Amino acid sequence: MTRAKKVDGLSVLGTKVEGPSDYAPEVLETFENRHQDNDYWVKFNCPEFTSLCPITGQPDFATIYISYVPDVRMVESKSLKLYLFSFRNHGDFHEDVVNIIMKDLIKLMDPRYIEVWGKFLPRGGISIDPFANYGRPGTKYERMAAQRFRMHDMAGMDQVDNR
Repeated sequence: MTRAKKVDGLSVLGTKVEGPSDYAPEVLETFENRHQDNDYWVKFNCPEFTSLCPITGQPDFATIYISYVPDVRMVESKSLKLYLFSFRNHGDFHEDVVNIIMKDLIKLMDPRYIEVWGKFLPRGGISIDPFANYGRPGTKYERMAAQRFRMHDMAGMDQVDNR
C-alpha cells in the first residue's frame, strides 16, 4: 500500500486516524490556497452529520452545507470530516452547532466569505434549519453576506432538501 505524500505539514491526510470522541476543533488543518488571485466557491456537504440534543441526549441528524470563498488558507477535507464527526457525542442545539462550525472555520482560515447551513431531520414533528454567514468586514464580501442573508432560502436561491 502506498502512503500519500505529506503536503504543507498536514498530518491527517493519507493516514488512518481514529476520530475524536467529543467536539474537537483542534483536528482542523489548513493548506495554502494556490489560487488566491481568484474568487471561487468551495462547497462541502456532510449528509451524515449527527450531534446530540443537550437536554435529552437523543441523536439529531442533519446535512451540513459549508460554502466559502477562500483567501490564503483552505480547510483540509479529511480534517473537516473528523471535526464534523466530533459532534457525534457532543450536545448542542442546532443553532449552536451551525454557529460554532462557522466561527471555528473563520478562526481557522479567515475566509473572504463563509456560510453554514444545517438541514436537520424532523424530531417531534418539526425540523430546524439554521443558517449563518459571514463576509469579511469592510469588503465586498460583507455586502455579499448581507445580500445572501436577506435572500437565504428564497425561491431560486440555494434550494436544498434532504428530507
